Amino acid sequence: MTQSLPIDSYLAHDKAVSTLNIAEQPLQEIINGMKEVYLADTRPWIIGFSGGKDSTVVLSLVFTMLNQLTTDQRRKQVYVVSSDTLVETPVVVDLIKKVLRNVNESARYGNLPVSAHAVHPKMDQTFWVNLLGRGYPAPKQSFRWCTERMKIDPVSDFITDKVAKFGEVIVVLGSRRQESASRAQVIAKHRIRNSALSRHTTLPNAYTFMPIENWSADEVWEYLMAGPCPWGGDNAELFELYKGSNQGECPLVIDTSTPSCGNSRFGCWTCTVVSEDRALHGLIETGNAWMQPLLDFRNKLYDSIDPKNASAYRHVKRRTNRVTYRHTRGNEKDDIKVRHIPGPYKMEHRQRWLKDLLEIQKQLEVSGHSFELIRKEELQSIRQQWLRDPIEPDVVDSLPQIYREVFGERIEWVDNDAGVFSTPDALLLRDLGERYGVPAELVTKLLEVELSKSGLGKRIGIMRELEMVLRQDWDIDEALEYRELEFETNSAWREKIRTLQEAYDKAPTV
Repeated sequence: MTQSLPIDSYLAHDKAVSTLNIAEQPLQEIINGMKEVYLADTRPWIIGFSGGKDSTVVLSLVFTMLNQLTTDQRRKQVYVVSSDTLVETPVVVDLIKKVLRNVNESARYGNLPVSAHAVHPKMDQTFWVNLLGRGYPAPKQSFRWCTERMKIDPVSDFITDKVAKFGEVIVVLGSRRQESASRAQVIAKHRIRNSALSRHTTLPNAYTFMPIENWSADEVWEYLMAGPCPWGGDNAELFELYKGSNQGECPLVIDTSTPSCGNSRFGCWTCTVVSEDRALHGLIETGNAWMQPLLDFRNKLYDSIDPKNASAYRHVKRRTNRVTYRHTRGNEKDDIKVRHIPGPYKMEHRQRWLKDLLEIQKQLEVSGHSFELIRKEELQSIRQQWLRDPIEPDVVDSLPQIYREVFGERIEWVDNDAGVFSTPDALLLRDLGERYGVPAELVTKLLEVELSKSGLGKRIGIMRELEMVLRQDWDIDEALEYRELEFETNSAWREKIRTLQEAYDKAPTV
């Protein structure tokens, strides 16, 4: 389908929606209200675009509003920012890329002050670097480490950069009160009195504007399906995407008060916060069978966070190299429960999952779906994490070999990336450790400290660093025995204190 010229797209869109009544008022009145906010000051706008229905409506309304202004009135920039976590559902990624490309082209031809940008998490904070590299357990409700690193931080950095440049900005969002009661409360809480704007919950000098906050979901679809997009094309693909999955969108997350995904909505195909990814499953059932390996892989990750599987998948020690317990108080006053906090995923599982992931990527390429599941920059970072893992360093440097086994080719690795020891050195240390009953990782860490302090000018503090290494829990059985004794001792003291307190309470007052 040939895309129409921007002016033709706008005119067709404007004609199609001109008679709509939304939220009990003519659509033009809503657009006029947006004009007032836009023309009221010089603060640039930042549109949070997630690719879903609500943010698509907001982007369309802003395009329509700008087209109705004169060239002189379009005096401030509108930035469209979309957060790509790098593990988004593939069909959603394709749709967002297409919209951002069309928006930039249409804005350029139509002389609109609009520019679209995709932001990503930092390469050392991506999903795969944290899960496969550092061994973080797959996200769940009690440990959703992904939202801030992968969604909030990239968008916040973009907004903060514009605040530094312009002093203040207005973030335009597709939030609606009818989405949830909590969303309505957040909107009301931060609203500035007698203003269409709200204060951003965390970023200073940033304000939010929600032009469709009173719209219903039916009104959103009525608008989207009424005519073509003002930047060209239509929303048929978006509608089919929703119809196929029968789910909603993942909102653009700009702070911790904005609900993240977790109800099988469009978002990360790796999401394990929910027990079943119904959105991905729905897409597969409606003609996207090529994504079945992604769902299978996601289900493996979900199984790994089942508490009964913790000992099989995760280390006894945490990344601090210590065995950790958490004391929690039960319902009764003296009911103290002890819960072991497992550590990161074991290296064997991380290595196997990486190979599985690369094999899926190769399979997709062969079948004509060239979708990059993991970037080479991420592989570089994962390799560094493995080589310097605090619990079990990858002494044989396995990642390059895993990549060669799957793709049959080499990639250039970062210089000085292979750690202190060569593979023969590491294997020798392992053999000696087994012979003398000393963990090879302990000897490796001690030698690394020694080598890092080589030279007379660097010896300060070496004894303290060596002692810190030695104090870590290298003997698991001994560490567990010590923690048990520690708990029993603490329990005995608590009981003694309780007895003394009771005796004190019963003692006669003088």
